Amino acid sequence: MEFNEIYLLATGIIGLVVGLLIAQVLLRRKAKRHIEEAKSAAEKIIYQAKEKGDRIKKDRIYQAKEKFLDLKAEHEKKTRERDVKNQEAQKRVRDKESQVSQELSRQKKLNSKLEDQRNHYEDRVRSLEKKQSSLDKLHKQKVIALEEIASLSAEDAKQELVLSLREEAKTEAMALTQRLIEEAKLSATQEAKKIVINTIQRVGTEEAVENCVSVFNLDSDEVKGRIIGREGRNIRALEAATGVEIIVDDTPEAIILSCFDSVRREVARLSLHRLVSDGRIHPARIEEVVKKTTRQIENEIVEVGKRTVIDLGIHGLHPELVKSVGRMKYRSSYGQNLLQHSREVAKLCGIMAAEVGLSSKLAKRAGLLHDIGKVPDQETETPHAILGMQWAEKYGEKEDVCNAIGAHHDEIEMKSLIAPIVQVCDAISGARPGARRQVLESYMKRLKEMENIAYGFKGVTNAYAIQAGRELRVMVESEKVSDDQAAQLSFELSQKIQTDMTYPGQVKVTVIRETRVVNVAK
Repeated sequence: MEFNEIYLLATGIIGLVVGLLIAQVLLRRKAKRHIEEAKSAAEKIIYQAKEKGDRIKKDRIYQAKEKFLDLKAEHEKKTRERDVKNQEAQKRVRDKESQVSQELSRQKKLNSKLEDQRNHYEDRVRSLEKKQSSLDKLHKQKVIALEEIASLSAEDAKQELVLSLREEAKTEAMALTQRLIEEAKLSATQEAKKIVINTIQRVGTEEAVENCVSVFNLDSDEVKGRIIGREGRNIRALEAATGVEIIVDDTPEAIILSCFDSVRREVARLSLHRLVSDGRIHPARIEEVVKKTTRQIENEIVEVGKRTVIDLGIHGLHPELVKSVGRMKYRSSYGQNLLQHSREVAKLCGIMAAEVGLSSKLAKRAGLLHDIGKVPDQETETPHAILGMQWAEKYGEKEDVCNAIGAHHDEIEMKSLIAPIVQVCDAISGARPGARRQVLESYMKRLKEMENIAYGFKGVTNAYAIQAGRELRVMVESEKVSDDQAAQLSFELSQKIQTDMTYPGQVKVTVIRETRVVNVAK
């Protein structure tokens, strides 16, 4: 019984061991299969990753190539632009060098000519001195001989000679005086032209054009509705507070501010900018912002006046006159900004006064203040020159400055030499090309009328008004008009334009007569 139990127990143990071995073999096979599947999946994932990496690598390489090509094209473009600029700069330098060399050559020739003339004059002076010495000796000999022949002393002969030649000397003196007066007038005219030309050449200013409207740009058209407000109350409040007409039309992202007074227009523009930036737009806020902006503009006017006076080197100007100078920034005359015009006139006056030996500081002062009568606080019927003179007298300006202000449009008599300088410089500043705006229609009409005047003369084939109407170029038929007739035609045309037309500055009339012979080689 014990043997059987032991046998059964041994058999069970053996079976358990065999089962464990079989289970271990099965687990190993299963593990091996899982390992092979994992390896296969890993290889697949690695393969897919490689493919994806290759694709990404190709994409990055392609993008890099495109970026490189773009950068290369941009670099080449910049290089070409830089080369063009360098070529232009080199051309300008060459032109300048050519001009300088020509000027030096001309100066050398002139110096050589002057040296030759000086040597020639020195030789003539020495020759004249020798002749004078010999004439003195001969004169003494003649006087002695005449005294012996006439039994008359030299003093008595002198008295008789003086009496006999007195009337003749009077006649010659009158003729000489007249000739000297004419020469003086001619030289004075030439010198005045020279001074004016030098003054104009030494002052270079920009063109100035002012309009009666300003454009206020918006970020989007939605802001227009907020500016208008419910039933238009915001825009009415803004117009009432600023005195500016606000035009809201179909113009995208913009509204128009219209007013003849540029100060009020600037107040409206700055107020709108503050309101739109702040976002709070209602009547009470509008009035508050307009008041603040008005005070800001008043302070800016004073600052502009101070900067202008400092820039021009003018000292001791009354604060009210400084404020009037600053107010000129927001005023235009015939499209020309009044402050720029006054600064230009002041510089011209200072240069011209220095040329003729007068006080340049006093002339600058008069030139700057000559148009302050155009910016009154209240409307008045007094001419601006007289009003400006009254202001200058009220605030303690010198008599010469006051007279120059009042007389620059001939309302009063000129009593100082500064007055005509201010008048001339005012005309120069207003008449230079581009200073003042003209209506296009009248401008075209004037050019057409100028061409039609030329067509009224015999032998004219073509006429062109060029250089903004400052030159009339006329083509004539060589068979019908000779060289002498061409010169006469140019003179007659200039006289007719001068008498029949009104124009700024001057008009140059050029008559071209040419003969063309054309043959064709076959």
